[in-house]
Amino acid sequence: MTIRSLSAAIAMMLVLAACGARNDEHAKDAHGHAEEGHAEEGHAEEEGQAAGEAKKGAHGGRLLEADGFAVELATAETGRPPTYQAWLYRDGKPLPGNAGSVEVRLKRLGNVAERHVLAAQADGSLMAGSVVGEPHSFDVEVVANIGGKSLRWAYESYEGRTVIPARIATESGIRVAAAGPGEIADQHELQGLLTPVEGRTAQVMARFPGPIRALRANVGDRVGAGQALATIESNLSLTNYTVSSPIAGVVMARTATVGGVAAEGSALFEIADLSSLWVDVHVFGADAQHIQPGVPIEVTRLSDGATAEATLERVLPGTATASQSTVARATIPNADGLWRPGSAVKARITVARKPAPLVVPLAALQTFRDWDVVFIRVGDTYEVRPVELGERDAERVEVRSGLKAGDQVVVEQSYLVKADIEKSGASHDH
Repeated sequence: MTIRSLSAAIAMMLVLAACGARNDEHAKDAHGHAEEGHAEEGHAEEEGQAAGEAKKGAHGGRLLEADGFAVELATAETGRPPTYQAWLYRDGKPLPGNAGSVEVRLKRLGNVAERHVLAAQADGSLMAGSVVGEPHSFDVEVVANIGGKSLRWAYESYEGRTVIPARIATESGIRVAAAGPGEIADQHELQGLLTPVEGRTAQVMARFPGPIRALRANVGDRVGAGQALATIESNLSLTNYTVSSPIAGVVMARTATVGGVAAEGSALFEIADLSSLWVDVHVFGADAQHIQPGVPIEVTRLSDGATAEATLERVLPGTATASQSTVARATIPNADGLWRPGSAVKARITVARKPAPLVVPLAALQTFRDWDVVFIRVGDTYEVRPVELGERDAERVEVRSGLKAGDQVVVEQSYLVKADIEKSGASHDH
């Protein structure tokens, strides 16, 4: 990250913090604290709400009271998936579970509705047979009937949720994209070396021995086919003759000096056509069994991160003596001349691609508590989604559960959303 982008990110986090401060009062009410409880024949505000927290019952659950009746609602999690459990009371005294009925209706972000019906248990409580999936972030409606009395309470219980206005999200660089199907690549990360293409190099020789009278090219010069490179005086005829380049390319080496004597058949220059180069990558161990000619290869220049794409042309039959590796070869274009022979490069070979029903970019992933998560957006609201992950490659990861196709997932600056949620301290009652 550059200093400029880091400064921009810090500035945007400060903006988000300021925005969150303006909404602190709302956040405090939203994150797990009860609103008014509503009974059939009127309204009954829950005791303890004014103090900033819901009133607790004998079992540590949220106590909902109206007209002398009460339901204590908790989330049973010990040794089991999260499930709603309730206890009934009348005039502060416990009632058996079969003295009434309880149903919990949830509305998740995006108006996704759930129903959890609780049944009487032998221990005197009521227990739902359904699991309350993570995150425990929803609008809650509790409907009960105790001794023929119909009762209803409603409250918000949010976690892992925050509101970021669209303008601030845009300025912060927060971007979303729909989750959907994709491909996971079977890729191998390798090291390689650039070399001139065989057959595209030439040694410029003196035809006759004699003193060198002139040299017209230096190392690094680009020369054309037939271009004069040197003038030599022949010892046989005592006349000058010209030595020309047999190919177009770059002067890689010059061994001659003006005034020196050229021997017959001696090399004066080495010329190489560098318009394309070989990439020789070294494949170790069992990986060599999976790499065949014809698969894609992406080569990365270490100096500046520039990349070039090519197709693996061949796997050489021998083994590199020093490294005991198998050498695989591809050709990359080098029109700008910035790929230099002898340079080490990184290479990524894609052996195969496997379709996946649902994928997200790796940049979307964060951790929240002990979960792998992404964040989804509905309107201006962002919320955590714990996900079960499958296979991944260098760019994306398969999502096996926790998302559905079409969910708007934060794919850029997800860490800003995480920071804003953590700042709010969003939690829920368990």
